[in-house]
Amino acid sequence: MKCVDDFRLKLNGKEYVPIVIGGMGVDISTEKLALEAARLGGIGHISDAMSMDSADRYFGTSYTKNKTFQFKALIGQKDKSGIVFNLGEVEEATRLHVASAMEKKKGDGLIFINCMEKLTMNAPRETLRARLRAAMDAGIDGITLAAGLHANSFKLIEDHPRFRDVKLGIIVSSVRALQIFLRRNAKLNRLPDYVVVEGPLAGGHLGFGLDWAKYDLKTIVGEIIEYLKAEKLEIPLIAAGGVFTGSDAVSFMEQGVGGVQVATRFTISKECGLPDKAKQAYLSANEDDIEVNLVSPTGYPMRMLKKTPAIGIGLRPNCESYGYLLENGKCAYLDEYYRELGSRPDGKIIAVKDKICLCTHMRNYNVWTCGHYTYRLKETTRQMGDGSYELPDAAHIFRDYQFSKDHKILLPGE
Repeated sequence: MKCVDDFRLKLNGKEYVPIVIGGMGVDISTEKLALEAARLGGIGHISDAMSMDSADRYFGTSYTKNKTFQFKALIGQKDKSGIVFNLGEVEEATRLHVASAMEKKKGDGLIFINCMEKLTMNAPRETLRARLRAAMDAGIDGITLAAGLHANSFKLIEDHPRFRDVKLGIIVSSVRALQIFLRRNAKLNRLPDYVVVEGPLAGGHLGFGLDWAKYDLKTIVGEIIEYLKAEKLEIPLIAAGGVFTGSDAVSFMEQGVGGVQVATRFTISKECGLPDKAKQAYLSANEDDIEVNLVSPTGYPMRMLKKTPAIGIGLRPNCESYGYLLENGKCAYLDEYYRELGSRPDGKIIAVKDKICLCTHMRNYNVWTCGHYTYRLKETTRQMGDGSYELPDAAHIFRDYQFSKDHKILLPGE
């Protein structure tokens, strides 16, 4: 029986351990987590979600404070169309985040940044271009375009000197999505260096509707493999969503993918940015504690724990400070918040049940997004005398994926 270490992910002529740690935001996939993946010969992601706020926390900048002060007159108003981001500060925040990771990188692996394209920031084209170019300027090894794939993203950076040097990848959940992207970008003569095929068991936002259970990652992977063969395209595929053991990963690589992207197992690692309260909630969760709902203002279904603290909270919108999801001054949470506010004579918000203020709650780690197999995390560690669970380090989880066989999972210290 083979293990993951019997395979290698080939990108632009070089080989890597075929394990990619997904880019969970906001700063859940931390710099430390990405550095461990790179040190061990694989690929780690940092996330550019709310990078300005992350920069304030790590580098002592004041981007969020300055933005809040600049637009404080709009607090309490529903129309947020006047809120814009300073593109220079967007670029600076991205450079700080990327440069910090790249300067510390050791080992033969790579560090990518997960670029969440659904962060429209009231100027989707301009802010996306600024983020992409700044990451390339700062030396990032690769960029994964995710969360609302924009078919023209490559065109935004085609004149950058690293356009054909940096590794560019996309996330798709169907062969049709890949076909559309390749067709739109055909004139650029620049194929993606890799394609992450994300199935319906992934965590966070999904590329499926509420009928997600009708779909299967292996079937989708098979369809894309056949399409690439028919078109005579050699683009490495990376399977993602529900890859819980090393043996799961091997089954996909034997199917023909170049590697796997994993995240759920690493949410409870010591290096993960989630607070311990959330990690312990994941570890104690049962299968029926997990749901796919429509509370995200993006419009995409989202998988999370049912008891995620953000659900049902009537939080005043903080678009002046954050506003990463604003599009033409609007956000679905704004609509729900002001509808609830208008229905209460006392002007007090008790709860907003249909949507959540995603920016604020993600920033405060109160949106407990998770993969389908989160309920199995308790199988990967030990429960201690006080009822809590031991948290493994990222290197242990990575090596368990790399060397385990027969669906076995090594506990910490083994």
